[in-house]
Amino acid sequence: MEKTKQEIFTKAMQQVNPEMDEAALAYLLESCLSHTFPKKDEIITAGRKQKGIFFLTRGLVRGFYVDAKGDEISIRFINHQGWVTHYTALITQTPSQYTFQCLEECEVVELPFERILTGYAAFPSLEKLGRLIAESVLITQQARIESFQFLDGTQRYEQFVSIYPDLFNRVSLSHLSTYLGIKRQSLSRIRKKMSGH
Repeated sequence: MEKTKQEIFTKAMQQVNPEMDEAALAYLLESCLSHTFPKKDEIITAGRKQKGIFFLTRGLVRGFYVDAKGDEISIRFINHQGWVTHYTALITQTPSQYTFQCLEECEVVELPFERILTGYAAFPSLEKLGRLIAESVLITQQARIESFQFLDGTQRYEQFVSIYPDLFNRVSLSHLSTYLGIKRQSLSRIRKKMSGH
């Protein structure tokens, strides 16, 4: 793993769990695999098992599923220092229901699932790290569910812009409209109204 990517990954892991000891961190680093994915490549493909969890150090990824009509419905956008995973499928080692595709060229660090399990048994601080990562992923998923329960379309768009200020110009209108559950034409009107045009 190149030095810059290793530094980004190390710093992020220490931020998640400041109590992680040097031996556990060394185990993590020696377990990591480094990948570069071109734009449009799939990091995780629906119908296949995940071999590991992926940490994005550069780029932008969209998670989506295909509905009964054959339409792609976006469920997540992940930018730098985010986790790319269908977490429940990973821990149950069942095929993912979602595809995670690169919207830009992406650099990722992969933690193989077998090495994660071995690390949990050997290092308590790694087990805590895993729990904290799981909580982070689940909080993100729950926030999206609650946005559909309690916010209207305009409020969902405003929330997206406030949480991801650097993303809404990098994501296509079509992808964003399915993520927010708003028709593309309605989303265009909301954007124009908010920009004052």
